[in-house]
Amino acid sequence: MRRLFVILFATLLAVSGSAARADDLTDANRFVCAAAQATLCVEDGECIVDLPWNLNIPEFIEVNLDDKTLATTAASGENRATPIEHLRRSDGMIVFHGFEMGRAFSWVIDEWSGRVSIAIAADGAAVSVFGTCLPGTTGGVTRTQGGTK
Repeated sequence: MRRLFVILFATLLAVSGSAARADDLTDANRFVCAAAQATLCVEDGECIVDLPWNLNIPEFIEVNLDDKTLATTAASGENRATPIEHLRRSDGMIVFHGFEMGRAFSWVIDEWSGRVSIAIAADGAAVSVFGTCLPGTTGGVTRTQGGTK
């Protein structure tokens, strides 16, 4: 029964997310990506589908291809950054990957739609994330108790 629920939930998320369209990233070197759905699987075969932030995945990630970095937004308060080790743009796709803190990551972004697929692998576990990206950055906007500044 639990497996059926996971399959139905994943299908619902995939169908509802497919209607959303991000934006054209052709020639964009700085953009923000939002995680919409994540799946965590461990080596014994058990998998869970959950909201990204419940799996310690930031809601928004700023991607800077010029500097080859991934970073959490200032509004998150997390102050996390990761270097991109290998980057390639080809046939309308942006592909990059790297390795940090025992985890390998790989991103594939469709430049035209802004849709992103992310894989993260560690010893005994793997995470897949689906989301969308928009050109630009958060521009240093930070959250305060009463709103943004």
